[in-house]
Amino acid sequence: MMRESPGSELEAGHSGVTLWRRIADQFEQAIASGDYGTDGRLPSETDIAERFGVNRHTVRRALAALAERGLVRSARGSGTFVASRRLTYPIGERTRFSEIVGIAGHEVGGRLLGHAVEPAGAAVARRLAVAEGSEVVRLDILRSADRVPVCHAASWVVAGRMPEVAQVYRQERSMTATLAHFGIRDYRRASTSVTAAIGDAVDAAHLGLSPGRPILVVDSVDVDERGVPIVTTQARFAADRVSLLVQN
Repeated sequence: MMRESPGSELEAGHSGVTLWRRIADQFEQAIASGDYGTDGRLPSETDIAERFGVNRHTVRRALAALAERGLVRSARGSGTFVASRRLTYPIGERTRFSEIVGIAGHEVGGRLLGHAVEPAGAAVARRLAVAEGSEVVRLDILRSADRVPVCHAASWVVAGRMPEVAQVYRQERSMTATLAHFGIRDYRRASTSVTAAIGDAVDAAHLGLSPGRPILVVDSVDVDERGVPIVTTQARFAADRVSLLVQN
């Protein structure tokens, strides 16, 4: 067991760096060995500090190093977990979150965080091919794989086309099933735009990210069989949990 007296890290100079690196390396080996295979939760900072005889600042540096290596993720209020293997997320003419996650062998999750009826802004109106200020419904959705948040999204539909769309989504927990409820049995992706950004406080809260972590922002428009826009979405993905695959 490594020992460090309280507050000694400032006096230890380079030895402090050695300690957090050694802790990080030991956890990396344990993760590789599958020692955290049940729920993937690592011990608390306090428990780690007691185990290695170090202060919590040293533990935080070790956990931060593991996060930079892509081995762990921090969930606010829940702890630190082994990072799941990145979900390959194909973006093509048929992009269906439930199908993508399900085919990959993961448990699919979709939860309606809230909804609102609002006037369409310029960007939303253009994507839905309606006049600016037209009444649209915004659905705020959190999507997950194996109960790990993958993205939170805002989707807009024209209010008059899908009465009670929020209630339907709350019951179906799937956009594909929701559209099918309104008679849209098939639809395709008309456009997709992907940009990188730094997560804000809302991203951190919904996705369980540390503030300032990178995210991928995917803006899209889906159309029905006649080419009429039916839904436009801005999805904000945790960048370390997905690999976007653009298909021709």
